[in-house]
Amino acid sequence: MRTPFAPLLRPITAPLEAIGRVGETAVVVGRTGILGPYPPHRLLAAGAVLRRNGVGLGGVFALAAALRGDHVVAVDDRGASTATDMERRAAQVAAALAAAGVRAGDQVAVMCRNSRHFLATIVALGKIGADILYLNTGFAAPQLREVSAREGAKAMVLDEEFLPVAEGVDLPLFVAWRDGGGRRADGVVSLDDVVCGPPLEPPAHAGRESRQIILTSGTTGTPKGAQRETSSQVAPIVALLSRIPLRTGDVTVVAAPMFHSWGLANAAIGLAFGSRLVLPRRFDPEDTLRLVAEQRASVLVVVPVMLQRIMDLPEKVRRRYDTSSLRVIGLSGSALPGELAVRAMDAFGDVVYNLYGSTEVGWVSIADPADLRGAPGTAGRVPLGTSVRLLDDDDAPVAPGRPGRIFVRSGLLFEGYTGGGGKAVVDGYMSTGDMGHFDEAGRLFVDGRDDDMIVSGGENVFPREVEDLLAEHPSVADVAVVGVPDEEFGQRLAAFVVAADGAEIDPDELRGHVRAALARYKVPRDITVVDELPRNATGKVLRRELRDNPA
Repeated sequence: MRTPFAPLLRPITAPLEAIGRVGETAVVVGRTGILGPYPPHRLLAAGAVLRRNGVGLGGVFALAAALRGDHVVAVDDRGASTATDMERRAAQVAAALAAAGVRAGDQVAVMCRNSRHFLATIVALGKIGADILYLNTGFAAPQLREVSAREGAKAMVLDEEFLPVAEGVDLPLFVAWRDGGGRRADGVVSLDDVVCGPPLEPPAHAGRESRQIILTSGTTGTPKGAQRETSSQVAPIVALLSRIPLRTGDVTVVAAPMFHSWGLANAAIGLAFGSRLVLPRRFDPEDTLRLVAEQRASVLVVVPVMLQRIMDLPEKVRRRYDTSSLRVIGLSGSALPGELAVRAMDAFGDVVYNLYGSTEVGWVSIADPADLRGAPGTAGRVPLGTSVRLLDDDDAPVAPGRPGRIFVRSGLLFEGYTGGGGKAVVDGYMSTGDMGHFDEAGRLFVDGRDDDMIVSGGENVFPREVEDLLAEHPSVADVAVVGVPDEEFGQRLAAFVVAADGAEIDPDELRGHVRAALARYKVPRDITVVDELPRNATGKVLRRELRDNPA
């Protein structure tokens, strides 16, 4: 509780709080096992690597090789690579890119699916000190040309399958993953050839850290580039670990795309922790369970729509695979329906962790299994080193229990959009663009995007609570609710639903289901059955497409 004497006590309480944070950090880091033990000669070798490369992206494989060179760090569709293999691969790629004119501070676009080639490429760019623009693998040619030109890319690394999409892009092209069987494109360098070729002269130490440019989800238009430095700070990682029990040596299946924040963050933490990263190029729900069983994975990284597809598998199919090794199913990227979390825990055990955050602000809150059991639909609790405020339209704190605009302060706030501008900031707290509220137990709930709020007849409605209620109905497999123009009320609610297997949708029954739990103005007047909802690569519903094409 804040008292009138709080400012006077601050000189005493601030150092005590700092000591407390250091203690909590030590506990969190200690239980991961990252501190060893390692043999003395390995520590000496690691020290030499750190003196040579510093603590940064470019040295991660070199450090891993110094500590344990034969450790398998990456497994993809074509096999496994040790830390020593990956350091040699990254060094060769860095040398080839530098020989082609890529310099520190240049920006290189990367359009690759999950694989060891993706990891080697970004570590190679870290060695050069080049900035990394992560491109969505779902881009069409016009979007690819627009974004790469707007962001000022000097070169592009892409998988072979995307060469037709990149036609007309006037940049040096380097192919990472080759599908094989076709004639090699003229003027395009294969990084496989580079890696298998004679050793190349390594580039000079960069002297700067790479900036990471991750594109926003782009649910309302052309995605913007959100930039931040590759940070060597431990605070953001400790924040995640304070709520999700990741461990050194985990076997982690990264099914979420690594071109976006959630997949990339887990890959980065896995590299730092000496994990074995299992990297399927394409997501398939049954194949994901097969990988978990075969690799004895302890961590599965997915977005909610992927978990939904896994849970849509017949139970007899899910039971074919031994997933008892799983300690963590980590989710982020879009809203997690509460009923999905509970169903998944009933099937796989209490191992589901859901992170709420964004490309711009990093992680805001994390729901652990106890939170998801106790309050399905919650975004969880604020992790260590992170602070959240709920503000009203005048930037003043809202009363306890009341909804407000969500603002966050942490070590993960982005530096701004590459084209200029950023998110609103109040007293060092950055806006997430969402509305939310805390319950009495301190759990955060996200009510919806502040620009998704539907005003119908003067009443404010956030789609999320209506969607969660409709998702509970046994005939509904997926649902989205948007506001569409209405002459009488300004806007009215329109629901788009996907039928569960073998079910028939009765709109009147669904309206009655909502009416029994919510106010009448929250009952959708329009209910449209669709085969699937339009989503982006991280599973977020493209609401604008639904609003623009309501029938």
